[in-house]
Amino acid sequence: EVQLVESGGGLVQAGGSLRLSCAASGFSFDDYAIGWFRQAPGKEREGVSCISSSDGSTYYADSVKGRFTISSDNARNTVYLQMNSLKPEDTAVYYCALDLLPRALGVAWSRARRYDYWGQGTQVTVSS
Repeated sequence: EVQLVESGGGLVQAGGSLRLSCAASGFSFDDYAIGWFRQAPGKEREGVSCISSSDGSTYYADSVKGRFTISSDNARNTVYLQMNSLKPEDTAVYYCALDLLPRALGVAWSRARRYDYWGQGTQVTVSS
């Protein structure tokens, strides 16, 4: 059974940092992608970042470029999202998701429908 477990969320002041983790298990594909998404109350889920397992390519939403960094530890099947210079508008539930057919990531990584499995989410709250 595929499982994705997020951790690392919490309450932080504006300008602070958090590191989210996504531990993946239950699959043996070598070529996949892990995406991070977030959803704030009353808003649609939006793609934040994505990383490809095959070549390590990374993708970011414009709103987080230069502040967030995605990375992976393939030995531990864990993907991280380092979030720096956090802003109140970053407040949301953050989800990681697994794409088992990672094609055309460059143009479509942020489309939620392409992802096959989702974690339960972790709350990030940034106070002003």
